[in-house]
Amino acid sequence: MPLKKENILIVDDDVHILELLHRHLQSWNYHTYKAVSVKEAVTILRDTPIDLLITDLKMPEVDGFELVKFVSEHYPKLPKLIVTGYPSVQDSLEAIKSGVVAYLTKPFTKEELKTAMDDALKKAAISQKKTTQEKEKKYFYGDMIGSSEKINEIFQIIDRVKNNKATVSIRGESGTGKELVARAIHYEGKFAKGPYIAVNCGAIPENLLESELFGYIKGAFTGADSNRNGFFQAANGGTIFLDEIGNASLNVQSKLLRALQEKEVVKVGAQKAEKIDVRIIAATNNNLKEMIQKGTFREDLFYRLTVVEIEVPPLRERKEDISMLVEKFLFKYGVEYKDRFVKISPKALAILQRYNWPGNIRELENIIQRAVIMCDRIVEVEHLPDSLKYNVDFSEERLISLKDMEKRHIQYVLNATNNNKTKAAKILQIDRKTLREKLKE
Repeated sequence: MPLKKENILIVDDDVHILELLHRHLQSWNYHTYKAVSVKEAVTILRDTPIDLLITDLKMPEVDGFELVKFVSEHYPKLPKLIVTGYPSVQDSLEAIKSGVVAYLTKPFTKEELKTAMDDALKKAAISQKKTTQEKEKKYFYGDMIGSSEKINEIFQIIDRVKNNKATVSIRGESGTGKELVARAIHYEGKFAKGPYIAVNCGAIPENLLESELFGYIKGAFTGADSNRNGFFQAANGGTIFLDEIGNASLNVQSKLLRALQEKEVVKVGAQKAEKIDVRIIAATNNNLKEMIQKGTFREDLFYRLTVVEIEVPPLRERKEDISMLVEKFLFKYGVEYKDRFVKISPKALAILQRYNWPGNIRELENIIQRAVIMCDRIVEVEHLPDSLKYNVDFSEERLISLKDMEKRHIQYVLNATNNNKTKAAKILQIDRKTLREKLKE
């Protein structure tokens, strides 16, 4: 007797696609339910145990995205596979947050459908085996994504501070996503309707930073032909994000201290202070404590800014998040450049996970963007920069002999070239005979 197969619900207003999917699923011995509208689908879901939902997005009256959200709320364990001919970046990112585990872009082959279904059911099975503690973890927060312990700690801190106006200091290397943390604090909390103003203090000349932050009055300096508000006034009632705060001069720092202590600012050239209601989030990749020792940063301002401190880890310390970040960028740029969902081969992903990412998430995003442009449907090893493909990282390795390292690098190049000895020899700049001899050693 054949093993029991899963119940699959197919939803599409195109009856031809509906029948095509039905025939394919029947040939694999799945039990299928068909619906031409979201209303029909909801009726079936309420009366029938379903193991996988396959739905189109663009449908009349109520679209498939509303169905995805309904299922996420009422049947959170049910895996969802989207089949669409009109992919968009926003829909893709929102669908990820709603728990969609696989995608197909029309037209698709029978083999592509089977792979996507297997992927969706496999991910659902893995998800159901997670512990209660793991289920409580968040994997998305605003535009942030990750499942590592370090990123989950940041999510928990954001939960604590998002609904109050405590000053927050964010530290981290360039490219780690410090502004994403600031945006999550603002937009995920109860003050999200207020303005969010981001200011890169390092990009504004020192002599202009004060007037840009606090505004000026007519005649305050040459060229001040009228009164003008600054970034603080623009952020009133909301949040101001001061990136690269370490670049602010001591004079600007004293005015920032007043803004924090007295909740007021003074325009350049003015005598009267203006009351403000602004949450300040500051970020830097500098060591402010060292700057305090050198006398270039005020100690009293430092303690005012660091009521709550968030340390954003470099990507090399949260490598378990790389696959999720890669998937996010593949959706984003696949839809933008190819009008389809792009995937990545296991070998290419393995190379990305081995690399140490000195440029952090910004570098990863740039490389995925380039790879999507260079590929068709799947990012392969050949679409990655040579600096990644032939990179050898010694940072976390024990000290080994030069001969062992040579063997390791030869094997690495062979793996990257699918064991093509001619191509590997060319990359290693040796002939095939020498390569054979080295493999025998």
